[in-house]
Amino acid sequence: MKLASLASFAANVALALAMLAVALGAQSNEEKVAEFFGDSETHTNNWAVLVSTSRFWFNYRHMANALSMYRTVKRMGIPDSHIILMLADDMACNPRNSFPAAVYDHPRKTLDLYGDNVEVDYRGYEVTVENFIRLLTGRVAADTPRNKRLLTDDKSNVFIYMTGHGGEDFLKFQDSEEINSYDIADAFKQMWEKQRYREILFIIDTCQANTMYSKFDSPNILSIGSSKKGQNSLSHFHDYDLGVSVIDRFTYYNLEFFESVDLSSKQTLADLIAAYNTSLIQSDPGVRTDLFARDLAKTYLTDFFGAVQNVELTTEAFPIGKSK
Repeated sequence: MKLASLASFAANVALALAMLAVALGAQSNEEKVAEFFGDSETHTNNWAVLVSTSRFWFNYRHMANALSMYRTVKRMGIPDSHIILMLADDMACNPRNSFPAAVYDHPRKTLDLYGDNVEVDYRGYEVTVENFIRLLTGRVAADTPRNKRLLTDDKSNVFIYMTGHGGEDFLKFQDSEEINSYDIADAFKQMWEKQRYREILFIIDTCQANTMYSKFDSPNILSIGSSKKGQNSLSHFHDYDLGVSVIDRFTYYNLEFFESVDLSSKQTLADLIAAYNTSLIQSDPGVRTDLFARDLAKTYLTDFFGAVQNVELTTEAFPIGKSK
């Protein structure tokens, strides 16, 4: 009887140890999954909203700014389905264009920004303050097509880039109306309340750009502007064939930095900001970080510019190749 009891006890101990080992192994796997995918608050998708608000041929550079940024986010992996491109005028088809159906951001003309693979979602007179605000807040008409909707959620990181003519606390649309800093701040507040973003990277290239984010008060927004209050944002590269400047300095030097970034890059937002050279940009870029929770030195550029796949974890096996 004693031997049987000892054997039973030993079997129970062995079973307990085996169960403990399984539990520890499972815990280790869970920790590995959590480390790889991040916590439940991580983002699962990236979107980009790129806006050129200017009409008329002499504002060629603003369209080139937006198209250059469009090329960058697409190269980094964000698909057209997650990019909203708003162009207030079509310089490619302007009768003054010596290179029909093409837009360039450099006098060498080595890269046609318009090309064969550009999807413009809002064009011409569709680019209005009202449509921009409706896009951000999701307050669009029921029959609005998918490509004109910002289908974000509380796990979305949204990159918003704006370029055009502006001044203290305003940006002109179509040379006939203006959006002010209060309008954008209110739109972002609605987005946060409706759980339409996790984080926003807001970059604006216009005169006195830094005043445009002064009224923001919603969380998780990082704002970057091209010039301080009372300061102009200057153009770059005058093209004598076209008779206009083809890009703005601030946008050009951002794009120059982005050329060194790919999907595997570990470059951070802090690296981008540290690369700003005021003697080259010829204005004083501003950065507002007080609303942004993360350390810029630990925030990868790919968190906003790279493609992110939706991942769903399940504890149940999925029957691959099995018929019912």
